[in-house]
Amino acid sequence: EIHIKEPIEKEVNPHLLPGELLLCEASTVYKYIQEDGSNRGTYGKLVCTNFKIAFLDDDSTSDDNEPQFKNKIVGENDITLQCVDQIYGVYDEKKKLLTGQLRKYPEKLIIYCKDLRVFHFCLRYTKEEEVKRIVSGIVHHSQTPKLLKRLFLFSYASAAPNNTDGRNQTVMFDTLEDWRDELERTKGNVKYKAVTVNEGYRVSEKLPLYFVVPICVSEESILKYDGRGIPIWCWSCHNGAALLKMSAFPKEQDDITSQTQKAFLDGIYKTISKAPYELLKTDDLSSSLPSLQDIQTAYTRFKQLFLIDNSTDFWTTDVKWFSLLESTNWLEIIRRVLKKAIEVAECLERQHTNVLLIEESATDLCCVISTLVQVMMDSYSRTKSGFQSLIQKEWVIGGHGFLDRCNHLHKSDKEEAPVFLLLLNCVWQLVQQYPPAFEFTETYLTVLSDSLYVPIFSTFFFNSQHQKDTNTSGESLKTQSGPFRFLTVWDWSVQFDPKAQAFLNNPLYAEKPKPDKSQRKTARFKHQRQLSLPLTQAKSSTKRGFFREETDHFIKNILGKRIGKFINSSDEPPSSFREFYDSWHSKPVDYHGLLLPRIDGPEIKVWAQRYLRWIPEAQLHGGGTIATAAKILDLMEEVRSLQVKMDEEHSQAVSGDVHSVPLLRNSARLSSLFPFALLQRQSIKPALPTSTWKDLEDEDDLVKRDDEFVDLSGDMP
Repeated sequence: EIHIKEPIEKEVNPHLLPGELLLCEASTVYKYIQEDGSNRGTYGKLVCTNFKIAFLDDDSTSDDNEPQFKNKIVGENDITLQCVDQIYGVYDEKKKLLTGQLRKYPEKLIIYCKDLRVFHFCLRYTKEEEVKRIVSGIVHHSQTPKLLKRLFLFSYASAAPNNTDGRNQTVMFDTLEDWRDELERTKGNVKYKAVTVNEGYRVSEKLPLYFVVPICVSEESILKYDGRGIPIWCWSCHNGAALLKMSAFPKEQDDITSQTQKAFLDGIYKTISKAPYELLKTDDLSSSLPSLQDIQTAYTRFKQLFLIDNSTDFWTTDVKWFSLLESTNWLEIIRRVLKKAIEVAECLERQHTNVLLIEESATDLCCVISTLVQVMMDSYSRTKSGFQSLIQKEWVIGGHGFLDRCNHLHKSDKEEAPVFLLLLNCVWQLVQQYPPAFEFTETYLTVLSDSLYVPIFSTFFFNSQHQKDTNTSGESLKTQSGPFRFLTVWDWSVQFDPKAQAFLNNPLYAEKPKPDKSQRKTARFKHQRQLSLPLTQAKSSTKRGFFREETDHFIKNILGKRIGKFINSSDEPPSSFREFYDSWHSKPVDYHGLLLPRIDGPEIKVWAQRYLRWIPEAQLHGGGTIATAAKILDLMEEVRSLQVKMDEEHSQAVSGDVHSVPLLRNSARLSSLFPFALLQRQSIKPALPTSTWKDLEDEDDLVKRDDEFVDLSGDMP
């Protein structure tokens, strides 16, 4: 049986942004609402522009179905070309990856997105010529290599009026004054100086125009090796200890060159180890952290757990959830990165030692660790504007290669690695462990991760400040007389109206330091796919999975056999680290002081909102963090209205400058997928989701023991 909406009668045209051009389209395309075997869906038009792939149906024109958290740039059925991960065609029920020229055109198109959405389009009812045009157009424009100037970023910048409200209090670090202000804020200006030696990029195209070095480092030293081997300042601690980073020399050099470089480094180290500088500890991140290739491999495996084709796939993997999650190694990488950040924080905070992070280019893992250390140690970095300024300083101006690491131009898969996503995953761990310490929410982090693939902002689409500056000139385009005026992602009004932006701000942010007297407890929900690996089988987390209650305990112990160990943590932390870690966690938390993430076993969790938000089977009806947020926002609205009434009674007119709080829809329509999706029809969980369940049918006596612990330790290898 096929449940469909009739093909649309009226013409539906896509909403085009300035500079956006319609390239190809196909009518009578059938989009499956949910691939669960029921074939429910709707007819519409599939279009491809130089910015996005979009599906238009009659709902696209009605305002009634608009989500409350509406993105003004990218709609619910829009996929930016940079957000397309892989495209598959279905031929006679067989999936085939589509790349390059196609000899035969599929009857069904499946698009996997980098934000983990999955779209299924049926082309059986579409004209053959239109199928050829739309499929080849989508594959060509989203999968083939392109030139930088062909990005929609440039089309939009040349056509859009630049009337946004500016920088939004975010420090951009593109002027000398910004660096001097930061030195003054952190009281690092006694020992460190902002330099202009790279003006005109005469030292290196990889370095920013302005940066900070120790006062004792001369201009000649900086020029000698194109900025390599020079300690560059990141941040100063309250006690004077500083976090520095350095671009390492290439390892494969001839003996004479390597000896000269070693002598140069020794001289630099001696200079910055003398008073007034603290003792120096160096840390080569390339040997102490996973490689970029390891990170890419782990994330590729990890994301496959959430790119679900249909309900059957979901329930099939649910029984194997723990072992699949562990085998990706993604949570272990997050744990190792957080552990490294704690080690650096210990050196700065307790040992009063300068830390010099070393990496080949100092623009990948250096960015991750330096950002995390500042988020953990500097409460300013936990405000929204402070965090945005930090990303600008360490990543955008710091020279992280967003263009290559996100593979926006599809030029080389070898350079691709989700380094920035790794950072956001680590920051999310802190946000969910210490919510009152952050002015922003997990929704803010999720939206920020989505913005990586929206090419109207320049923030995440260049490899360096030099690359941006050299491509800002519009002289090569005949229609463009002056330089391009790119938007920054930090102006959230471009994507969201004020009501939607309210979801990015934490209403329970502790603005003033207060001792934490109450014991914080993590909310636990009844039906939630367990998002962390249990420490041992006997001490598993109390979260329940999607299993029925009567079988829940039994199945978890079956799974306990497979992962009754610590998460791959072969490297036992040194005693000084453990002492520092345990000592801090034994005291009440100061939300405006040092924050150390909990990294043992099940404390490292899956970022549920980002990874599960498009999967109806994973939703918690009326649950998730939004259940709390809904109550808080409703309460805030009630307090505000009461305040207005009190002011009216005292004849004190209230000015219009009142923060608007979003009025949430009926809570019956909310689920843990909100604000990205409203309540969706949930597929019925099969009574026996896999053959594993069938094999257990004879174990009725065990299945019926609801709360009894079944000891399987004797069967463990």
